[in-house]
Amino acid sequence: MCGVRTVVELDGVRVEYGELVAVRDLSLSVRDGELFCLLGPSGCGKTTTLRTIAGFESPDTGQVVLDGRTVTSLAPYARDCATVFQDWALFPNKTVIENVAFGQKMAGVGKAKRRDQARDHLDTVEMGDYEDTRPAELSGGQKQRIALARALAVDPDVLLLDEPLSNLDKRLRETMQLEIKDIQERLNTPMVYVTHDQEEAFTLADRIGVMNNGRLMQVGDPETVYDDPVDEFVESFLGNSNFLSGRVVGSGADRRDTARRAVTVEFPGVGAQIQIATESGLTPGDDLTASVRPEILELSPSPGETPTSPDGGTQEGTAERRADVEPDTTNRMALTGAVSDVVYRGSSIRYQVDIDTGEGAELSVERSVTRAPDLSTGDRVELSWDTAAVYYFGPDGARVRV
Repeated sequence: MCGVRTVVELDGVRVEYGELVAVRDLSLSVRDGELFCLLGPSGCGKTTTLRTIAGFESPDTGQVVLDGRTVTSLAPYARDCATVFQDWALFPNKTVIENVAFGQKMAGVGKAKRRDQARDHLDTVEMGDYEDTRPAELSGGQKQRIALARALAVDPDVLLLDEPLSNLDKRLRETMQLEIKDIQERLNTPMVYVTHDQEEAFTLADRIGVMNNGRLMQVGDPETVYDDPVDEFVESFLGNSNFLSGRVVGSGADRRDTARRAVTVEFPGVGAQIQIATESGLTPGDDLTASVRPEILELSPSPGETPTSPDGGTQEGTAERRADVEPDTTNRMALTGAVSDVVYRGSSIRYQVDIDTGEGAELSVERSVTRAPDLSTGDRVELSWDTAAVYYFGPDGARVRV
């Protein structure tokens, strides 16, 4: 993005602990004013990456640059960044205002000035009435606000947050997500935020970096990462999809596009076969995985059964397709089965459907409660979907474009 300052630059960073490689040759840029989320499962290297930016870990190879200054060999206190930890790390023997003013005290700022600045930051996080309180008297959400105010008080070039909300209950965590986003937008402080929670990343992030096994798999804005996953890992980590294992059984020229091949794929788990057109080099015998997201599945009762929606009207199966995909009326997959489970999830209902193949294949379909058909365990249903709305992944896990 032209004209936007880069505040964090990682260039080929690699971190090893003996034979364990925690971060593998990672390169990353974080822009001024953005909230960047590092997202991935436990042990993927995201916290190690954050600690390397902060200076708590030293890379075996690669460089760390903050606001144009190479800081790879500098101690944490010599870097213009601040960290909010998962356990908040507040001083129990100090009052709230003393905790917030601590960084400025270490920097030699006079008592009156640092207390005035601390009060300003307490007001920012809506904790101005608690300056004489001690941490033991605060709730988890209040402690998190104080930790955030303490980090902001040193006016860092970049704020680093390591799973800061993981110790909070779901309702408070969701509230704090919105508050952190609001504070970040008001102050325009660049943040690098580590989380394993996909919903949290999508709520907060301007951009997301998905990590796995020490590698940065994909970087992009939330919509791009969700709608255009680069590989099977990203697709599987970002949602609850139905994965069907298939194998290429035939290929030939695509009559409509000579640059593409018409590939026939068999999915034995659901007893079905489809044909897709792709520029990939798939050949007979290659494995191919299809990701069929629950929201693209059309669900309807088998002929003779007409379940009703919660408002009393009849409910037809509908699908929420990706906006950029036109319905493919000539290449649809249709299956029959029986409902094996109905799971109420608050705002939505999930249906598990056993497919009639005799191989134990099961697909899940999710509907909002306002659109959910009144189906019960054992009801016979039909499932169908547009094969152009499916994501396909080759033998190496990379995305196969169709």
